[in-house]
Amino acid sequence: MPANALASEGYCLRMIHPTAVIHPRAEVPASVSVGPYAVIDEHVVLGPGCVVGPHVYLTGHTRIGGQNRFDAGCVIGEAPQDLKYQGGPARVRIGDGNVFREHCTVHRSNKAEGETGVGSNNFIMVGAHVGHDSSVGNHVILTNGVLLGGHVMVDDGALLSGNCLVHQFVRVGMLAMMQGGSAISKDLPPFCVARGNNGICGLNSIGLRRAGSSRDDRLELRRLYHWLFRSGRRLRQAVDEARQEFSSESARRMLDFIAASKRGLCSERGRGRAKAADSEDAEE
Repeated sequence: MPANALASEGYCLRMIHPTAVIHPRAEVPASVSVGPYAVIDEHVVLGPGCVVGPHVYLTGHTRIGGQNRFDAGCVIGEAPQDLKYQGGPARVRIGDGNVFREHCTVHRSNKAEGETGVGSNNFIMVGAHVGHDSSVGNHVILTNGVLLGGHVMVDDGALLSGNCLVHQFVRVGMLAMMQGGSAISKDLPPFCVARGNNGICGLNSIGLRRAGSSRDDRLELRRLYHWLFRSGRRLRQAVDEARQEFSSESARRMLDFIAASKRGLCSERGRGRAKAADSEDAEE
């Protein structure tokens, strides 16, 4: 019976290129496709429906969910770039439905009990790097050349544009956006847009609308942004006062994120450098 007829009858076809190298103890379901010269090491566990492209290297104690795609040259689960790392079964855990484009890398934790985590439905583009012990949420986009240092946390829905740099231990908040070439060594609050070095220039209004945020929520966030970053108040005082003034879930998320910051926050670049953000606000 031809292959297409088998597929129409509901059979799973195991598509493993003869040049691929798969350790006999790796867990690779029958529905997984593995391309030429790919290597899958002993402790890798793959979920159903994954596509492993040519020259992909999956290694380490790496658990991968279903329906993930790894394009040519990806390296997932390799040892961290950390001189303190002395080997051991550090882990990577990946959810479902992610796309890893060419030559991106995800490194395992630098501690035996640690874990580098990537959630579900993320798009990690060409040459992006997720450093050891980092945590990437869901529906995140890391564009070409994005570099996440160790222990970075990227919350759901964030978008990091081309060649952005995120210092180790930095947090990127929910639905935040980094403009191309931005670099941050301080926390980027939720819903904000990063520009340049440790700067912010308004709210990610388009991202909020696409995520289904209501008009009232967006207006409240705009008021909160001005309250926190453009009013001239001291930030700690502004946060305390804002808790009495703003009550939406999005506002609380931003205030809780700011209050929990240990590295400090990216700072407002001034109204003169935020005209685009203001024009988006005006549309509300």
